Amino acid sequence: MTVTLVNPGGLPQIDAYRQVSIATGSKLVFIAGQVAWDADGVTVGEGDLAAQVERCYLNVATALAAAGGSFENVAKLTVHVVGWTPRKMPLLLEGIARAAAKLGITPVPPATLLGVAALDVPDHLVEVEATAVID
Repeated sequence: MTVTLVNPGGLPQIDAYRQVSIATGSKLVFIAGQVAWDADGVTVGEGDLAAQVERCYLNVATALAAAGGSFENVAKLTVHVVGWTPRKMPLLLEGIARAAAKLGITPVPPATLLGVAALDVPDHLVEVEATAVID
């Protein structure tokens, strides 16, 4: 495994993510921010944050596979959510869980979660970008 995620002693133990990502390997992969578009560029889950998060994660998985990797290789995920408030956390986690179930993986929460005013297309509620390390 090229990436180990840990919450070291002396730092807050936050279940939603890990404080440290330790990566080894020889190939760095930077996945551009993925939005809730299908392969034809049609927005999936208009107005539904959980559905859009799910689609973003599925798109990241497709991009990782094209680079010869998977979510096991992800060193860092950054999620941008339009109009973020903590009340949106259950929808974010629901979308992550649904994608994880479809992909047959352990849910991968973001390392960084940012609230933003808007994204590239008004219908997009979330964008997910990833950095991976592959042997």
